[in-house]
Amino acid sequence: MRSSSISILRFALLGTAALSPVAALAQAPVEPADEAAGEEQITEETGNMIVVTAQKIEQRALDVPITISALSGQQIANLGVTDLDELSNYVPGLNIQEQSANNPGIVIRGITSDSGSAQQGPRVTLYYNGVDISRSRGSYQAIYDLERVEVIKGPQATLFGTASAVGAISLVSAKPKPGFSAEMTGGYGNYDATLLSGFVNAGSDVIAGRIAFEWRTRDGYVKNLATSQEKDLYAKDQFGVRGSLRFTPSSDITIDLIGTYDQQRNGGTPFISGTFPAFAGAPGGPANAFVDANLGGSPYSAQALGDDQLGLNREVYDVNLTAAWDFAPGWTFTTVNGYRKFDSAEVFDADGSAAPFLEFAEIAKGDQFSHEGRFSYAGDRLRGSFGWNVFSEDGIQNVPFSTEEGLFVQCLTTVFGAPAVPGVPCVAPDGSSPATQLTSIISGGAISALPYASVFENQGQNDSYSVFADVTFIPTDAIEITAGVRYLWEDRWSGFSADVPAPVLLGLLPAAQRDALLAGLPSLAVSLIPGQVDTGGQTLTAEDSFDAWLPRFNVLYRISPDVNVFATISKGRRSPVVPVNAAGAQDLIPEETVWNYEAGVKLATGIVSGSLGVYYQQYDNFQVSVADPDNLGSFITASAGSASNLGVEAELAVQATDWLSVFGNVGYISGGIDEDGAYSPEYSGARFRLQPEWQAAGGFTVDYPLGNGARLFATPSITYRSRIFFEVPNDPLISQGPITLVNARAGVSFADDRFEIAGFIRNAFDEDYLLDAGNTGGSFRVPTFIPAEPRLFGVELTARFGN
Repeated sequence: MRSSSISILRFALLGTAALSPVAALAQAPVEPADEAAGEEQITEETGNMIVVTAQKIEQRALDVPITISALSGQQIANLGVTDLDELSNYVPGLNIQEQSANNPGIVIRGITSDSGSAQQGPRVTLYYNGVDISRSRGSYQAIYDLERVEVIKGPQATLFGTASAVGAISLVSAKPKPGFSAEMTGGYGNYDATLLSGFVNAGSDVIAGRIAFEWRTRDGYVKNLATSQEKDLYAKDQFGVRGSLRFTPSSDITIDLIGTYDQQRNGGTPFISGTFPAFAGAPGGPANAFVDANLGGSPYSAQALGDDQLGLNREVYDVNLTAAWDFAPGWTFTTVNGYRKFDSAEVFDADGSAAPFLEFAEIAKGDQFSHEGRFSYAGDRLRGSFGWNVFSEDGIQNVPFSTEEGLFVQCLTTVFGAPAVPGVPCVAPDGSSPATQLTSIISGGAISALPYASVFENQGQNDSYSVFADVTFIPTDAIEITAGVRYLWEDRWSGFSADVPAPVLLGLLPAAQRDALLAGLPSLAVSLIPGQVDTGGQTLTAEDSFDAWLPRFNVLYRISPDVNVFATISKGRRSPVVPVNAAGAQDLIPEETVWNYEAGVKLATGIVSGSLGVYYQQYDNFQVSVADPDNLGSFITASAGSASNLGVEAELAVQATDWLSVFGNVGYISGGIDEDGAYSPEYSGARFRLQPEWQAAGGFTVDYPLGNGARLFATPSITYRSRIFFEVPNDPLISQGPITLVNARAGVSFADDRFEIAGFIRNAFDEDYLLDAGNTGGSFRVPTFIPAEPRLFGVELTARFGN
């Protein structure tokens, strides 16, 4: 499995339930919303009056001089969106690729954050209730019962922490409220999809509680012909539950305690070979991804990989404690504390065929602790915040491998063009694997099979400490000048171990054949996978410490009460990598830095709101994940030198009538690694992984009263994305061309919204397109292709109780 990852589009509710992209700009503080002051709060009045605390001070969203998008839970429901990857289709510059819940890739403005290595830091900060959960294998979070999702573009280290080198995404769950309310939703769709979700809320002005849950199941949408596998590929079975408690002993103090549990028991990822057919008549190449698959796994997987079934078993535990105290006029102290633990095991067939050739698992475990203390002040001519943050994480990425020796040698030599035994295909045209008989043939029937297993593990520990301050000076009502800085100190430790036995097969071969095989694959003398090296039971380690200053500068000018212009300069940083492999500590991969320059104009007047923005980003020591040429199937981090991004984004929303709103947006990015050949000529000028040149979305929302407490609602939409490449350097074969998707959600509510029936459809015209390509198989010259979701549709019934 390859380690796979915004324009911040302002969608706001204008009037009633209209989805509208609204830009973010800054003005005077507003009265506090009914939320803990430490969160990025939103109070929906109209779209132009949404209140956020992205700058740690409550302001109208239109008045924040950075690009921010806040989508309410209702807006997300209007679109029929059930996951963050679907949501990203509606935000130019944002692309979220969920190869699996264990392997999400988050892309903001064409820059990916998706490495699963415990030794490498993320680029995008993903926040859950104010706490950093950015570590890739622990970051996936279901989006049930959310109050909102906030997406903030550009380096945000001063405000959001050290991982937000290219941006930040904040998920905020619905908080307990006084009174009683409850909701229950049941749904059914094609591929035998089921949904059961809801919440119960009860409490008073002093103490209130809320329990929310979601359980989704679905059959796999890729049929697996292998009889050894119980589930089809991409089957889904995931459950989440969240308990929240809010204690407000006085009007000056708010304390929130939130506990979350999430689990996935999902089917295997469809890594489908473009080289090996699944059955007679398979089309070949990337088209294999859109027909039946034949991923049999390995008969030795239960012992070597921990499970004989392809798929993901993952559990996440999360606890958050946030407290806010308004201790003096204009002053608030906030503390945000969190602990998160994840434990996942994913078994996958990396060769994408019936042959037990490249069978792997990834076992990822980690825990994270975070504490932040922050003082905030809001006055007439001065606003600001200052504080400290402590963050600690421990993680491992354990990768066991399973195969059969004779088959592996035959398949590997075949794909490299010189089969060890001519005439014995790795995979036959009918999808079977004659190479499974090779060991028996070589040994004259004395040995039927030689099971082989190896494992490597990388480990990482990161402890970071930072202090920050951010101040806004307001010399006149029309001008705001902001400056902020974060000072960071971090200690990074990396470890590596490998248990790699020598293969037995060579001892069975005649001397001439053995010598010929070793001449082509000399590594067979010590390991089956070329480049794997045993560490002799040792864990090799390295450590280092680093520090950095990360500033930002903003200016906002109000041309009129309806029109603002702003400019911003900010610095982002991705941590250095302290790499360790079987050869010991390697040369340090230096920190990646980016300077972001952005300017924009934003309008909100009458029934129209919109924005136009331009940005330029310059990267030094741009870090890329590349296949390790000395260890097939593994990926390493390297510095590709300098890179740059130039982009333009535009948004428009119109509240045409009190029951109809229209929205549209477009983003353009010209970016990639600079054409200087600093790292390698083939990387020079390459576009970033998962970066489209164009991205757009449009649609409208109808919310029409039918009388007698009933209403009709509908949100049809269309999204477009131009070609993306799945790897750097770029290869047209390992890419997805332009794709246009049509989606819709519509229904009727009655009894004053007590009951609701709605239908949804996604990918209405059943477009075939790829989610990913290349992957681990690509490093063995057998690239695999993963199909994205086909047409999905269903119906949902909702009942609401209480207030």
